[in-house]
Amino acid sequence: MSTIDELAKEVEALRKEVQGLQDREEIRALLKEYARTLDARDLRAYSLLFSREGSWSGGSGSATGPEAIQGMLEKALDDNRSPHGPALYHLTSDPAISLDGDRATSTSFWMHVRRDEDNAPTIPTLGQYDDVFVREDGRWRFLERRTSVLMRR
Repeated sequence: MSTIDELAKEVEALRKEVQGLQDREEIRALLKEYARTLDARDLRAYSLLFSREGSWSGGSGSATGPEAIQGMLEKALDDNRSPHGPALYHLTSDPAISLDGDRATSTSFWMHVRRDEDNAPTIPTLGQYDDVFVREDGRWRFLERRTSVLMRR
């Protein structure tokens, strides 16, 4: 094998490695945007994090497609305000992301942090997200997001 062939293989291996790092970072950014838009109750922006066939399933119900997800959450969620600012925040763990071309999966944990009447934080809920992602129109989106409660206060 020639040196050029070896270099071409090394370059291709590095290209794939960099693409994997970029994909994981974009998925992490998607997960952060999910929590930010949900806590801000920007449900339109939130719903656009899902693919055209994306589905959400959890304690608030289930829906498929961005418009249906937005409608479901508009009916299920309060406005998340308190005299001191947002009443609830989502904290999430670092996800374990597995890539497979234009699809990926991850599992992560989440907690709700709520303000009580005295403006003190409480952690009433711990749960798990099970996700499937798809690259759609060049961007990573949720294809499936399932949430389950593991502990409740």
